[in-house]
Amino acid sequence: MKILCVSDYVDPLIYNQNVKETFSDVDLILCAGDLPMDYIDFIVTVLNKPTYFIFGNHNLKEFHFYHSDVRIPANQLTKVQSDNSCNHGAVYAGFRTFRINDLNFTDPKTKKKRPLLLAGVSGSKRYNNGLCQYTEAQMKFKLFTLVPRLIFNKIKYGTFLDIFMTHASPRHIHDHEDPCHIGFECFNWFLEKFKPTYMIHGHIHLYDMREERAGHYYDTQVVNAYAHIVIDFPIAEISDS
Repeated sequence: MKILCVSDYVDPLIYNQNVKETFSDVDLILCAGDLPMDYIDFIVTVLNKPTYFIFGNHNLKEFHFYHSDVRIPANQLTKVQSDNSCNHGAVYAGFRTFRINDLNFTDPKTKKKRPLLLAGVSGSKRYNNGLCQYTEAQMKFKLFTLVPRLIFNKIKYGTFLDIFMTHASPRHIHDHEDPCHIGFECFNWFLEKFKPTYMIHGHIHLYDMREERAGHYYDTQVVNAYAHIVIDFPIAEISDS
């Protein structure tokens, strides 16, 4: 299956009238954060494929709709934000796991047909106490909440996870040394323990497209989804269009 991954940038190659023809063979769309919700709306409407999204550390006007513990004063809400019908046609994947039964495939290891296994995590490293920012300890705790479902996957399907979608990157893989863009060390731990085929992240802008976009950590291919990228699953091939 082909998976379109997007993050951080409203890409004119996608936000145009020919996108349906350009990406006609896409089966799934993953939005890895810092994208306006109307852009996600456009992608869902035009491509009409299963779409999963997480939040980054920007474009958080609707974050409180998906996190009941977040409160925004009424005088800071716009009329649109006050409308609780925040249905964008995309599924929020933040701090959740999914078995996507509509995307069954034959597992190359077990030779059995099974659903695609996805987990998502929102947010970045805490750098100014803003919304959707987490300390290392806070993020590791949130990862622990995913573990029971991952163990269930391992028992039933023979693997913990296929795709781990985050906004921030792992530590020392595509990250930068400024406080905002340091990666999470607990993501490295997660990859080592649960060995997803792919980790899809955003947050790290590729101003020079010669920068590394994909790397390996243990058994996982770590891919920066900045702007857009298409991956093939389960075959590990990557293309920019």
